[in-house]
Amino acid sequence: MSVRIKVKAYANLGLRNIISVLLHRLGLKIGLHPVLFVKTELSGTKFFKRPKQVDKELKSSSIMENHLLYFGWYYAPMGKTSPDWGYNPFNQKRLDSFQQPWWRLSDFNLNIGDIKTVWEPSRFNWVLPMVKQVMAGNKTSLRTMNTWISDWCRSNPAYMGPNWKCGQETSIRVLMLAIAARTLDQDNDTCPDLVKLIEGHLLRIIPTLSYAKAQDNNHAVSEAVALFIGGGWCYKNGIEKGKGWEKSGKQLLEDRVKHLIENDGSFSQYSSNYHRMLLDLLCIVELWRRWQKKEKFSYSFYKKAKAAVFWLYSIVDIESGDAPNLGANDGAWLVNWGETDYRDFRPTIQLSMNLFEGKNAYKYNALGDFYRDYLELEKTESCVSKPSSKQFCDGGYMVMRKFNCFVLFRYPNYRFRPRHCDALHIDFWYDAVNVLPDSGTYSYNTGEPWQSYFSSTSAHNTIQFDDREQMPAVSRFLRGEWLKTSTLNPLKEVGDTMTGGAGYCDWKGAFHHRKVSLSADGMTILDQVSGFRHKAILRWRLSSEMDWKINGTKVRNDLFSFKISSNIPISRCEIVEGWQSLYYMKKSNLPVLEIEINEPGAITSAFSIKRC
Repeated sequence: MSVRIKVKAYANLGLRNIISVLLHRLGLKIGLHPVLFVKTELSGTKFFKRPKQVDKELKSSSIMENHLLYFGWYYAPMGKTSPDWGYNPFNQKRLDSFQQPWWRLSDFNLNIGDIKTVWEPSRFNWVLPMVKQVMAGNKTSLRTMNTWISDWCRSNPAYMGPNWKCGQETSIRVLMLAIAARTLDQDNDTCPDLVKLIEGHLLRIIPTLSYAKAQDNNHAVSEAVALFIGGGWCYKNGIEKGKGWEKSGKQLLEDRVKHLIENDGSFSQYSSNYHRMLLDLLCIVELWRRWQKKEKFSYSFYKKAKAAVFWLYSIVDIESGDAPNLGANDGAWLVNWGETDYRDFRPTIQLSMNLFEGKNAYKYNALGDFYRDYLELEKTESCVSKPSSKQFCDGGYMVMRKFNCFVLFRYPNYRFRPRHCDALHIDFWYDAVNVLPDSGTYSYNTGEPWQSYFSSTSAHNTIQFDDREQMPAVSRFLRGEWLKTSTLNPLKEVGDTMTGGAGYCDWKGAFHHRKVSLSADGMTILDQVSGFRHKAILRWRLSSEMDWKINGTKVRNDLFSFKISSNIPISRCEIVEGWQSLYYMKKSNLPVLEIEINEPGAITSAFSIKRC
């Protein structure tokens, strides 16, 4: 790869961000980074005590105390009384680096594979289901919770080992413990061991805030929320510097919300699951602010938060709660607000809509009785209107909703770094079925071809030129030659037909324009391409839940059919094997229709629905 492409890619990140990252890494390397001088000892056996009141009517939680839930789908047996905090259950490998300072450890060259498999149980997501059991009067769960936290402190000495490596991971533990303390009515009467634990976590977060901020993603948001919550909490329990931490957290949070959330609600990470994580963070900090009767955040904060809520609401299927597998999906799931499947986004939307719009998103109780009651939400019967067609110009999305169909059309408008090569990708849904799905991520640290596949052009419903990527990979999380939309046909509805389109010219001069039309007859996509050297491949990723048959340039099943036509010869039209990852660390195959042409021209894909 040319030096020019790399320089241009890093320049896109912004000079200030680059300098912050370089200073962070240089400080660690030469031993002068402030974080290296932070010292504390963590111990204790009593972090939570018995609640003053229990709720005998409360139903038991689904938590299995001898298992741990990973990434919302995989239950791994523990094999002992406390979790093995350095164990990867997906490859049965164990980390032996808990006595090394966190900054000496690599994210990607550890002996256990994907470091996120170690981070997952150390996010303390298991605390909240246990709290529910404690609230139901289960004394065993209280002992288990205290035992696990105590064992975590012994196994993860302060600032040693992988579970201290990431400020965001450190922050998530603070948030889980804070919600637990509030639910048990112990946020104002906190055990000293828990206060000491929270203080130790904040001491790790503070010195690396500039690095987190430079990432322009959810890292600084989560760390700001942890500082605001943990700082005020520490101050209330006699730690004077906690007041300054709280103030710093609030300032950083306001700054990040203003910078990372577009006016139309789009988020910097261009991902449906990271967007949910953003909303969970904003919900947690707003709930804490209300519980502690703190001053409101700024008008701009609430305006951006509300816009972000409606963005996610616009792309979630009402019937299933699922959403397009847009962008990176790393399995992040801060709080299972409604005790539903990982891919059900409705509980987060219901909560955030209540907090930031003052209405419900759905008529049914998406949060479940436990959180609806214990979060002390304002009771309202008013619901917002059902999601409708909308264009999000800042983020580069068109949403079409008509005739029980839902189309998400992605076009490139990058102010922040893109992760996936998904320019002009189309997601198509019909009656809660994702007929033309997106790829997901699978893992951030795996072997080839999986490391490259899921974010590649070939893993999306778009066109690939000459077997190259739409944007070349500069590093694991950075792409060069960011695409820009060169032609845009805004979302428009004439009669019963809805249309929209966009086009771009890539880094080697290839041009692709896509026009989408949605009507009662189905969906028609017109792709016009030119400027490539040898070939262009159009891919349609087909739902694996259906039995697709191909006959020439026609593909069908019992409900849908595809008819491909072109003004130039089609050299190949066949169904090949592709892959998708709906859950992190889990992949499955699916059929992919590939249409190949070898000269400039236009391809029409007519997608029909057999209606009763």
